[in-house]
Amino acid sequence: MASLRLTLRSLGVSHRCCPRFPLSRITSSTFREFATNLSPPSKAVVYEQQGPPDQVTRVIDLPPVELKANDVCVKMLAAPINPSDINRIEGVYPVRPIVPAIGGHEGVGEVYSVGSGVCNLSVGDWVIPSPPSFGTWQTYIVKEETVWHKIDKDVPMEYAATINVNPLTALRMLEDFVKLKPGDTIIQNGATSIVGQCVIQLARIQGVHSVNIIRDRVGSEEAKGKLKNLGADKVYTESQLEVKNIKSLLGDLPEPVLGFNCVGGSAASLVLKLLRLGGTMVTYGGMSRKPVTVPTSAFIFKDLALRGFWLQKWTNSETAKDCIPMIGHILTLVKNGKLQYEMELVPFEDFSTALDKALGKSGSHPKQVIRF
Repeated sequence: MASLRLTLRSLGVSHRCCPRFPLSRITSSTFREFATNLSPPSKAVVYEQQGPPDQVTRVIDLPPVELKANDVCVKMLAAPINPSDINRIEGVYPVRPIVPAIGGHEGVGEVYSVGSGVCNLSVGDWVIPSPPSFGTWQTYIVKEETVWHKIDKDVPMEYAATINVNPLTALRMLEDFVKLKPGDTIIQNGATSIVGQCVIQLARIQGVHSVNIIRDRVGSEEAKGKLKNLGADKVYTESQLEVKNIKSLLGDLPEPVLGFNCVGGSAASLVLKLLRLGGTMVTYGGMSRKPVTVPTSAFIFKDLALRGFWLQKWTNSETAKDCIPMIGHILTLVKNGKLQYEMELVPFEDFSTALDKALGKSGSHPKQVIRF
């Protein structure tokens, strides 16, 4: 009995808080039954206050969590470090969890155990949180079955971990604002981002041309080549577009009917300059943290429309029910080699290094994806 009591304590469980299992009645078999209702201990990246992510985050040990009837315990396999994750920790994102909080918003995991009332998931299934939810930067997560969506295991882990945010953003923006036709042209800044890479490929599948703007930086020519290999029609640095007759750079392409802005400032102005009469620019980010400034002539003489897109708002709307088949469609494109983007898998033990790269401390790096 003493060894059994010690084992309970090692799990972080006191017999005083478990009236269903008084120690006088516990046998080896009832202990095993009780233990299966607990998740394993977990490691997690937490922050107790908003601030610079590299200063306020730390890795801690979490005790086991009891599974209720409809709960699923998921062993996380991989989770990315997205800009929105960083913004939440910094406290500048419109929606953020109450601190102390666990970081991360999307990822992929494997079902480790299930509650007695779970019907649609089994141990060993791969699942993603859909819609994305807080707290994916931890080794084990316990949440209700309704949070998890089962996916096929024949997708590379890093793609499964990142399918919920950036590719879905690209798909929705291409379909929700302008009815694009084969032969149309779109334009975007921030083209080397994962959203940008997905926009290029998804547009190409639809027969839509893309004009892409990237920052002036070391390695810009290499970046141009990578984007063209993905299907980009034109790729320019911001300085190359600072010419008087900017539309001559389009060549034989039609003037863009739709533009995407994730940078702001002068990079947004370049998108506006190239849009055709009656065109639409959709802003979904502001990496430069500079405002979008629109000349009066763009409204009066070009009748341009400015819109915004926020995936979290979309997934909270009535159309969110359509999210599951869209994710399936995107994953099929990945499996068929029609959608790819740059990522770097990093062991969880090296989280601080991955975070530094995601913060841009040592230049430009691919999307950092933590592997647990």
